[in-house]
Amino acid sequence: MAAENYQGIGAGIGMGFSVLGIGVGLGLIGFAALSGIARQPEQAGKIQGAMFILAGLVEGAGILSLVLCLLIGAKIMGGN
Repeated sequence: MAAENYQGIGAGIGMGFSVLGIGVGLGLIGFAALSGIARQPEQAGKIQGAMFILAGLVEGAGILSLVLCLLIGAKIMGGN
């Protein structure tokens, strides 16, 4: 019984770190893109395209992590 409680806490902490990682990753991507556009405005289209691709990859990895944490949490709470 006690091990299940610790697994639930671990799943909750994992979800928190997932959200934190997504936020930091998107912030760094946005910062780098805006810095690049400020230095070379003529390359704004290429920089924005790369920025959207990278943001999608960060979001995808983060959402996958959140789903796995939710599945662990649901299994612990009595689901199959």
